[in-house]
Amino acid sequence: MSSALAGSIAYLGPAGSWTHQACLDLFGEKDLVPLSREELFSEYQKGKVERACIPVTTSVVGVTPYMDAVLDLPDAMIVAEYPKMLGYSLLARPGTKREDVTEVLAHPVAFEEVKPWLNREMPRVRRTDAASGGAAAQAVANSPALDKASFGPKVGASVYQLISLVDGIEEGPHNVTRWWVLGRNMPAPTGNDKTSLLVNASDDNFGAVLGSFNQAGVQVLTVYERPSKKTLDTHRYLIEVAGHAKQGKLLQFLQAHGDIRILGSYPRK
Repeated sequence: MSSALAGSIAYLGPAGSWTHQACLDLFGEKDLVPLSREELFSEYQKGKVERACIPVTTSVVGVTPYMDAVLDLPDAMIVAEYPKMLGYSLLARPGTKREDVTEVLAHPVAFEEVKPWLNREMPRVRRTDAASGGAAAQAVANSPALDKASFGPKVGASVYQLISLVDGIEEGPHNVTRWWVLGRNMPAPTGNDKTSLLVNASDDNFGAVLGSFNQAGVQVLTVYERPSKKTLDTHRYLIEVAGHAKQGKLLQFLQAHGDIRILGSYPRK
């Protein structure tokens, strides 16, 4: 298992993934620790890492597979969000030509995001899922032949001594991923904040739940339905609202609704 220390910043490894790039953007190279999915959530819950960076939504596929894992944590605290416009690079071993590539590797979400380009430019190549962009680049680097390439951020080229055959694939406002940074302490209000809330509701009372936000003058920004893992007609809802949990109408609303779980208040990006 990778060693993790209090004060460090964990991300979904291996290195060379988009989450690695997001952490470089946010924090620089110091104190970054790549962990597997299981390690990341376990080490955060145990307090062995100070922060954890997790991709939770994308403009192409909506909710990522990692959001539910965050909601499952008993005491998660979201301290920041980071939306980033993505443009993929096609990475290969030095000496590889684009026409040599017969197999491409990428995270399943990445395949959805590059699908228009891939269907148009390389329709006949075999597509192989990888755990992350970093894992895809690592597999290409370890391949004995020059017939594989991966989709991911350009940082993967420097990590694994690869070259970029094409850059800026599907870059644009239609291809944005948002990360949450999990920490320990709620940031102070900034005047332009967002609060993430977790609400358990049945089909019959969800309308009343939404109505209570409106009656309190709390602006709902987004709602994501997640399975309750209990019954078909009960759900977990991630409800994101404008404002800070310790200020104004939102503070009063939350004081009156103690069954709503606060996942974090943080600057709105």
